[in-house]
Amino acid sequence: MLVIPPRVGQVSTDPTSWGTVALSQPFELPDFYVPHPARLNPHVDQARAHSREWAREMGMLEGSGIWDTADLDAHDYALLCSYTHPDADADDLALVTDWYVWVFFFDDHFLEEFKRTQDRAGGKAYLDRLPLFMPLDVSDGGPATPVPEPTNPVEAGLADLWARTVPSMSADWRARFAVSTENLLNESLWELSNINIGRVPNPVEYIEMRRKVGGAPWSAGLVEFAAHAEVPAAVAASRPLCVLRDTFSDAVHLRNDLFSYQRETQDEGELSNGVLVLETFLDCGTQEAADAVNDLLTSRLQQFEHTALTEVPALCADQGLDPAQCADIAAYTKGLQDWQSGGHEWHMRSSRYMNGGGAGGSGPARLPYLPAGLGTSAADVLRPYARAQARRTRSFSHVPHERTGPSVLPDFEMPFEHRLSPHLDGARERVVSWAQAMGLLEPQPDVPGGRVWDEELMRDYDLPLCAAGLHPEATPDELDLASAWLAWGTWGDDYYPARFGRTRDLAGAKACTERLSLFMPVDEPAEPGEPAAPPAGPFERSLADLWLRTAGPMSPAQRRRFRTAIEIMADSWLWELYNQTQNRIPDPVDYVEMRRRTFGSDLTMSLCRLSQPDTIPEAVYRSGPMKSLENAAADYACLLNDVFSYQKEIEFEGELHNSLLVVRNFFDCDHATALRIVDDLMKSRMRQFQHVAAHEFPVLYDDFGLDAAERAALDGYVRELEDWMAGILAWHHGCRRYTEADLRRHFLPTWPFDGPAGLGTSAARLGRRAARPTGR
Repeated sequence: MLVIPPRVGQVSTDPTSWGTVALSQPFELPDFYVPHPARLNPHVDQARAHSREWAREMGMLEGSGIWDTADLDAHDYALLCSYTHPDADADDLALVTDWYVWVFFFDDHFLEEFKRTQDRAGGKAYLDRLPLFMPLDVSDGGPATPVPEPTNPVEAGLADLWARTVPSMSADWRARFAVSTENLLNESLWELSNINIGRVPNPVEYIEMRRKVGGAPWSAGLVEFAAHAEVPAAVAASRPLCVLRDTFSDAVHLRNDLFSYQRETQDEGELSNGVLVLETFLDCGTQEAADAVNDLLTSRLQQFEHTALTEVPALCADQGLDPAQCADIAAYTKGLQDWQSGGHEWHMRSSRYMNGGGAGGSGPARLPYLPAGLGTSAADVLRPYARAQARRTRSFSHVPHERTGPSVLPDFEMPFEHRLSPHLDGARERVVSWAQAMGLLEPQPDVPGGRVWDEELMRDYDLPLCAAGLHPEATPDELDLASAWLAWGTWGDDYYPARFGRTRDLAGAKACTERLSLFMPVDEPAEPGEPAAPPAGPFERSLADLWLRTAGPMSPAQRRRFRTAIEIMADSWLWELYNQTQNRIPDPVDYVEMRRRTFGSDLTMSLCRLSQPDTIPEAVYRSGPMKSLENAAADYACLLNDVFSYQKEIEFEGELHNSLLVVRNFFDCDHATALRIVDDLMKSRMRQFQHVAAHEFPVLYDDFGLDAAERAALDGYVRELEDWMAGILAWHHGCRRYTEADLRRHFLPTWPFDGPAGLGTSAARLGRRAARPTGR
């Protein structure tokens, strides 16, 4: 039986007076980790009355065909906003509540009009009009750009809310909030497309797309408004602030998935639900999948806490933010925490969701989130927190250099043909000559032990073999350039732990990373000019040489994109160093997203894009299908590399950044189980790549009105990514890098493998990590 508590403001202390309804739940709600108590805004009743009148004025109630007044009262969005924004004043709370009434009405309206009828064309036309009601040039006197006449309650509500909200906010906030609102609206087409083909998304795809369609980044923007704490524009796009937003988003969505599973899967025919996704991917029962979703929710909350306590203060200091800006970030962080706790409380009370039998219970006379009733033990109260602490402890307690034995390889799924450039043999010799000329194979005075690479190591790693598979149609000069870029990125990835990791010189690593941009000028109209500073060593010297050879034919816009890709990769090496100094195994979602960067995926894919015509709109490359395609390819390659390099990284290098270790830690399972899960995820990412190329790209072409030449160019880009994946797999099989014999020869020629790694070896050997193409 589901216990329905009275609405706040009409509390009865007699539980026997509460109503009950029979409800068969598909699973028992798990023990939730909710570390911050919920608080209720005292203006809740005013917000209720205001939102009811506003919804009626906008045409959302009787006569809309979607809601009536009883529906709105039962959902109680004013209660949601009063819990999620407990410190907002009455006017701000009323406005924020109107926004949530609008977004939930949009969700139900789109469901009835387009999802149930599976009318994608009509849904796209409907969504294409909504940005017209969000002009950025709004002041107290109204928008400078006139908005069209609304034709439905969604348009009317958006026009009214936008005009009431944005005049008090900065131009930067308006732009960010407009983007998150458009993402929330437009990605509904992704959900509709999945329903159309009866397809359950894979876990990685689901997490990425849910952030957009789920609307939590949009909610984070309203936290800035309600808390009067805008995130400073200088750091809004930084990793720590993005992680705060993304972990907040993931936790909000995963919690909602647990509560809404029954309604979405049984009533709406929805396939985009985290419980269903893991149920399908792990091939397990609903209860087991729900528990796994809750574990991921806990992990995301702990990632939020870790970032807020470690990365955000360092960011404020590094960027020289003033006290007012630091206070705004602190208030914003607190606002996100309030939202998490308040959102949980509302889900426990709202009639919109399944909320019977949860560990949090329900009812007015209880402590927040703790089991109520006679017989409740301290163990029951503390169980979710004990589980969360055990998970946190596992993440920081890994013992480096555990004996793993040789890496076990599954049957890799590779549907694409592997082709090789005919110029491979010459490239093998020329790249070694180039590395010698740049000084990459010489002793490095700033590296403990002296040398990062020598010629034997470079030849064994055979990076031209990788380049020849990635670019099978390259000319000799193009193949030489691609080989040199792989060598530079791999050498740099080895240089950072050898130079900065063993000495824990994080400040030196940061300074080294910041200097790289000096050697990549972007604004010259034709040929790039001289670097802004003389190179200080082989790492900078080789980058300056490669940039001059690569950036010349590029437009300034292409140069900026390419430089950004290199900066992203170098910044990700800092992330690895920070985790290593903390002995912290990353959160699984954070790992997958950062692994693309440490692997150098943006860099190598940017090289593939150089052949694309400038006429293709930049929005195509920012679109959901394009990012989904690229991320699927990158994830396949990254996970493949992790499987090959498991012994090298875990046993020989003492690494923490390997998906098999991350999965072992998250599921608390053995290596065989972790390998099965990673292999399944690789296969899932390959199927995702093929699905996007076959089904989503043709729709993308139509949506952007691309001509035949542009379509052919993007089809060619898909083929280049197919070569990219096939080439990386063939390189892993063909190089002398991953077998135990190769590892003994490269790392520990005197170590008999009868003790922990490091015994009887020199600091020079321990300081040298084997090179890894595009970041591993």
